Amino acid sequence: MTQDGTAQAGAGSGARTAKLTLPTLTMMVVGSMVGAGVFSLPRRFAQETGVAGALIAWVIAGTGMLMLAFVFQRLAIRKPDLDAGVYAYAKAGFGEYLGFFAAFGYWASACVGNVTYWVLIMSTIGAIAPALGEGDTLIAVVLSSFGLWGFFLLIRRGVKEAAAINRIVTIAKVVPILFFVVLALFYLKPQVFADNFGGADYAGSLFSQVRGTMLATVFVFLGVEGASVYSRHAERREDVGRATILGFLSVFAVFASVTIVSYGLMPMGEIAELRQPSMAGVLESAVGTWGKVFVSVGLIVSVLGAYLAWTLMAAEVLFVAAKDDDMPRFLRKATDADVPVPALALTTMLSQVVLVVTMFSDDAFNFALDLTSALSLIPFLLAAGYAVKLALGRDSAPGPTSAALTPRKGSDLTFAALATLYTAFLLYAAGLKFVLVSFIVYAPATVLFVMARREQGRKLFSPAELVILAVSIVGALLGVIALAVGWISL
Repeated sequence: MTQDGTAQAGAGSGARTAKLTLPTLTMMVVGSMVGAGVFSLPRRFAQETGVAGALIAWVIAGTGMLMLAFVFQRLAIRKPDLDAGVYAYAKAGFGEYLGFFAAFGYWASACVGNVTYWVLIMSTIGAIAPALGEGDTLIAVVLSSFGLWGFFLLIRRGVKEAAAINRIVTIAKVVPILFFVVLALFYLKPQVFADNFGGADYAGSLFSQVRGTMLATVFVFLGVEGASVYSRHAERREDVGRATILGFLSVFAVFASVTIVSYGLMPMGEIAELRQPSMAGVLESAVGTWGKVFVSVGLIVSVLGAYLAWTLMAAEVLFVAAKDDDMPRFLRKATDADVPVPALALTTMLSQVVLVVTMFSDDAFNFALDLTSALSLIPFLLAAGYAVKLALGRDSAPGPTSAALTPRKGSDLTFAALATLYTAFLLYAAGLKFVLVSFIVYAPATVLFVMARREQGRKLFSPAELVILAVSIVGALLGVIALAVGWISL
């Protein structure tokens, strides 16, 4: 692979690019979506809502994410020249600076999300090794750090090898989740399920119940765009869209089932108090200790597979952004095995920093989970907004369009508009706390943007970009003040 204007580190003109087939792309979508989130769903939902609210939440989340999946499917076909999915679409639709923010935000959300995996692994083991606590003690952070850098060395060996491992792990981790659903249905108690239908006294109104679950649904659906992020490696461009839809439909049924059947085994108040991973506690209540062990082993396999998929995608976003001159040039470098090592190293380092921060959080897992969701919303909103512009014929960055595409202006506009409304609602559901914390993460990232502009000898900011910069700085300052005075907490 030839880099734009720079020699590839350790690579000559003969460097190869791994090509991924439809099954492999689909497994990458499933692998990135099925991770820590599904094992935490029973407790997360039980803390907010009963069966009725959960059903409504899954209908809203499923419909909204399906619209996003359709958006990524259509964009992958209509804009075959745009690689790295979310970031590329935001840039094409709204300019370089917002495109940069989309790239950084998506990357940062992946890095924070990776931390939830290690926290959950340590919390799982902590059930038999109290020194690990709930994944946020010093020894837990040290052990997690070894895991972070161990995966760095594994992925450094090559994208193709890592993708092959991900395919195997994806199959291995879906089996115990399906087994949980089948067992839960077998042991389901109709009266307990009926008692949980309307929600407990602490749940509040139906609207507040549904709103309270929204960030959890975003987290578990992150990865629906996985195939589009890795589109430059696709054997056939049309496989990107197909993998997106197939992956989404496969996991949606699993996520909704895990949540709903749990309400038939325990009162929601008891589920809400379970240690994470709550799926283990739910199954233990039905079949005994072996059920908890079974789910815990499945979780570790699942989480490690998801971590692999997300680390690949995070590094890919930085690499492609650097190729497009939206990130500093050092992030362009890759090995003969097609691995962007500097981007991979930076990804691992940010995860390491966030991992240390979890020691100072009141609830490390839930905070990291919600922050991951919040950071991803702006990139999703910009990508959906670009799809609206494209459907209306207002593409500000025209490029080659696939000849295989049959124009569907009506359906394209419907999908894009619904996806945009959904992501906007999610920002509202996230609440001011996570919006402000997101700004704290976004604002300092402008240093990388300035570095890239200086390397190119370009003017640092246009007038419109200065406005965006000012908004991000003000938001970050408000977030810092809110943290300092205790209005919001980690």
